[in-house]
Amino acid sequence: MTPRLYLELFALSAIWGGAFIYTRVLAPNIGVFVTTEWRLLLGGAGLGVWMLFTRFDANWRVYWRPYLALGLINTAIPFSLFSFAALTLPGSYLAIINAMAPLWGAVFAAMFLGDNLTPRKLAGLVLGMLGVAMITRGGPVPINAQTLAAIGACIAATICYGLGGVYIKLNLQQAKPAAIAGGSQLLAGLLCAPALFTGPATAVYSPMVWFHISVIGLACGSVAYLLYYRLMTLAGPVKALSVTMLIPVFGMLWGKLFLNEIITAGMIAGGVTVMAGLALLFTGTQSRAPRESEAA
Repeated sequence: MTPRLYLELFALSAIWGGAFIYTRVLAPNIGVFVTTEWRLLLGGAGLGVWMLFTRFDANWRVYWRPYLALGLINTAIPFSLFSFAALTLPGSYLAIINAMAPLWGAVFAAMFLGDNLTPRKLAGLVLGMLGVAMITRGGPVPINAQTLAAIGACIAATICYGLGGVYIKLNLQQAKPAAIAGGSQLLAGLLCAPALFTGPATAVYSPMVWFHISVIGLACGSVAYLLYYRLMTLAGPVKALSVTMLIPVFGMLWGKLFLNEIITAGMIAGGVTVMAGLALLFTGTQSRAPRESEAA
């Protein structure tokens, strides 16, 4: 890759790593589903405006139903699960556990697409689960039922991302990647619009809250996906997917800098273990079609 593409890769990792920090700030203040809804609506609307001004053909008549289904599986549900987890867990936890998405993608590709689930991939999944266990035991958050429920929600979200990748392969293989990203977010956001009225009565929409909403929607939902698919096109899917291995680094960094989150040796060791599992998955992996599901 060229120096510019490496710079774009790091920028994308920084943006998506920050998404978990913004979620951690917003969910306790405006509510789980309201956080998800703003992220969907602004992310989809931003890409929709881009499509309009560039005359990008998303082929809505053919694909609107798969876009909507994917939006529920791959954005609305996992975003809500991560927002729920953000009520309890630091943003750095969320970013690290999110890295398991490609591992579940490999499992579901073997189950539904006939891909070969090699011992290397199985070892990667085992390492990923071990890494999550290490984070749970070695992090600063006490282990109780609430913590375990939040971690379970994060894992369930990554399972949704894995299923989303299979759904794309089965139903949207001929659709344009940017259309998949924009269409799925926008249609899911429109369907779930009543969620905007579910926030706590005490929610205060201060200028800072609106700033966080704008960034998580437009930067993490619109700009980030355009960067992602540019990398897919110019650098190839495998190199673009390496963003998954960099997101936890930025998630921990932003959490420490902006939320003063505690980063323990156990968390670092668990994160490294998850990354080792991803390395096993990516090593020797052949190029694949772009997939929205393996990013935050």
